[in-house]
Amino acid sequence: MTSPPHRALRALDRFHSARPWDHNAHFHRWILRQLPARAESALDVGCGSGDLARLLAARDVRVHGIDADPAITARARELTPATVPVTYGVADAPAGLPDGPYDVITCVAVLHHLPFAETLEAFRERLAPGGTLVVVGVSRERTPVDHVLGIASIPLNIVMALVKNRGRRAARPASMTAPTRPADMTFPEILREARAVLPGARLRRRLFWRYTLVWHHR
Repeated sequence: MTSPPHRALRALDRFHSARPWDHNAHFHRWILRQLPARAESALDVGCGSGDLARLLAARDVRVHGIDADPAITARARELTPATVPVTYGVADAPAGLPDGPYDVITCVAVLHHLPFAETLEAFRERLAPGGTLVVVGVSRERTPVDHVLGIASIPLNIVMALVKNRGRRAARPASMTAPTRPADMTFPEILREARAVLPGARLRRRLFWRYTLVWHHR
């Protein structure tokens, strides 16, 4: 017999499957607010369907987006008008990262798929002096704070799904078609390793099962 908590989780899964919304896109406007005052070039790592890359380009920034998935990269090209200053490439991170330097490097919900410290080192090497690295990541829940934020996110998640989909069923957007997997590292582990590679990095736990990292290259 299925327990009430399991039945509730299954009901939530069915609800969100019918009314999906992109948790990563929720942070895009926040990412734009982190840009340095004078940014001319950006690298979006794990660009997916190119939503963030196009937003960055709207700020008069030349953007190069990379993703390991050829299909989603092709979709990003289809969705990006030829007049928008965005290019895309298929590449694995960190080994396939272009040389740079870049004024901005963004990485949204991708870092937990990659070797953590090695990838941060590669970002640091490709960031121009005065540039900014912005990461929105996923961590494994372990601490009481993690669980409190996770519980608080559940009703907010339902509200956001209803508002963004106007209460109706909706198809899954292109930005949510990439393969996913759970995170291995906890937030305390991420905090310790990130600050060892990027002294002065600012990290915060966030709602909707995310954390953020901002680092400025001095």
